[in-house]
Amino acid sequence: MSDRKRKCEPNLTYHTYSRCCNRLILMKNSIMKDLMIKVLNMAMEKYRFELISYVIMDNHFHFLIRTLDTGPTISRIMQFIKSQYARRYNRRMNRTGPFWNERFGDVIIEDQENPEEAFHNINNYIMNNPVKANYVSDPRKYKYGCIHFYIDENYDPPVRLTYHEYYLKLG
Repeated sequence: MSDRKRKCEPNLTYHTYSRCCNRLILMKNSIMKDLMIKVLNMAMEKYRFELISYVIMDNHFHFLIRTLDTGPTISRIMQFIKSQYARRYNRRMNRTGPFWNERFGDVIIEDQENPEEAFHNINNYIMNNPVKANYVSDPRKYKYGCIHFYIDENYDPPVRLTYHEYYLKLG
């Protein structure tokens, strides 16, 4: 477990990620991935933040989250998401014990040497994670990612997404 003090400030973009306990494949079926969508929506109703990008894999997830002036810290947001998901998963599966492997990891986009480049690289990584993991050959075929938000103006995402300022600069 890391002793690193997490930087929790408003108006930062965080690439957050977390794995299931022991890297077990606990979110493989669509019911469990839909549960994560439900929890994300609950978090967005409860707290003020922007979800920029996401992918839900079989044993982990990646989110790009931007904190806001009047919203909670990234720690509060992620604590809510991870605890609500674990509680609901454990109840549904009639299991006890920890669901998540460790603290969530994070990379702050604005703290990178070239924040715009880092944003695009990480967003691309998130959207293409299902291809990298050999789930699909084309990220557009994966239901539990956000690529359609970026390529189809008529797409109605299952969770509210926001375009990041670095994405909008592309024109």
